[in-house]
Amino acid sequence: MSHSSVPRLGRTLAGLTAVAACSAGLLAAPAPASAAAEPARAAGGRHAAGAYPNLAPRPPMGWNNWSYYMCDINEKVVLDNARALVRSGLARQGYRTVTVDDCWMSRQRGPKGELTADRTKFPHGMAYLGRQLHALGLKFGIYEDVGTLTCEKYPGSLGHFQQDAELFARWKVDYVKADGCNVPVAPGHSKEETYRDLYGQMSRALRATGRPITFSVSAPAYFQFDGDSVWHRVIGWSAEVGNLWRGGRDVALQKSTPAAKWSSIVYNFRYNARLADLQSPGRWNDPDFLLAGDTGLTTQEMQSQMSLWAMMAAPLISSTDVGRLSPAARKVLGNKEVIAVDQDALGVQGNLVQQDDGSAVLAKPLKNGDRAIALFNSGDTPRTLSVAAAAAGLPAADSYRLHDLVTGRRTHSNDTIVAREVPPHSTVLYRVTPD
Repeated sequence: MSHSSVPRLGRTLAGLTAVAACSAGLLAAPAPASAAAEPARAAGGRHAAGAYPNLAPRPPMGWNNWSYYMCDINEKVVLDNARALVRSGLARQGYRTVTVDDCWMSRQRGPKGELTADRTKFPHGMAYLGRQLHALGLKFGIYEDVGTLTCEKYPGSLGHFQQDAELFARWKVDYVKADGCNVPVAPGHSKEETYRDLYGQMSRALRATGRPITFSVSAPAYFQFDGDSVWHRVIGWSAEVGNLWRGGRDVALQKSTPAAKWSSIVYNFRYNARLADLQSPGRWNDPDFLLAGDTGLTTQEMQSQMSLWAMMAAPLISSTDVGRLSPAARKVLGNKEVIAVDQDALGVQGNLVQQDDGSAVLAKPLKNGDRAIALFNSGDTPRTLSVAAAAAGLPAADSYRLHDLVTGRRTHSNDTIVAREVPPHSTVLYRVTPD
């Protein structure tokens, strides 16, 4: 993730204008020697024989440096956070994929066109980092970009897809996050055709390595404001070429104000909640990182994000200093009951069943026949929120057992699910069982 202070879509469109004069040659020119095995393809054509392997049957969980550290990363930061995941018990609860975001590499490729690690930041190299993570029982994730450069202007993979994929496989990478900055569009091709072609190339390259590498696609984030029909179509083919996709704007950075952080959580929830019909088991909408642990967020705000992300079957990827988590933040991230809602085997994103300007109610079916129901007060004053059992998709019953997954309180209800005096910026999350 890069440049969250400016939506990446805006940066891309600016970049497309800047490279218009030379973009025709980038997709049409012969591939460099390092990428000679990649044949030319018509943009927007069929990209793979079948969908990408189902390597993420549950929403991925883990840690990524970007929102908290941005480019201020190095081997010690990554391994310190990895060890903190293990020491805190969060790794045991599922947070096992440690992903190094932008800025890990040198500004120039090596003499054979290969990516190289910044040896000041990663003195032992990336293969070593992967070995250390695997020794801890964790998985190794890495960042690249399908354009000419990453968002922070490091070498992108365009023209080097197979070479980079083979390098990642040799490094024993388990997860690749591919951004979409600095993508030039050739005359005669649409923006969507170009993105689809490039992400298709990277998808095929990863598959060709024979190593199971979970693939996170960022293409939809660059089409969020191109109209819903286009945006949804891009999500559709992203689900063919990868396992999960970033749908829109980045969540706020650690350096942002508390108000900006909360605003970004609410914004990302609202756009992602609308995408439930485009999700399917093993293919996940990703509304971006969990901010629990960041300065300025209240416990209620951290818990709301965790509960809402779980209801949306979203990847649970923390971006914070894990070694400095407060007890409250650690409790939020480690709530086993909430994690179970996110990781439920049915693999279904919850649907919005009720909403107004200051509240939302989501319902999510669970594998054992229960239903998770979240009542979210996004406003600034306490509110009592309720939803009819039938509207939440519950079967008719004499009564319903309600288990509050945050407080642990158990109650009964008849035909209405109620959360009384929900504090501002808070979410009540029930697991509901018909009697």
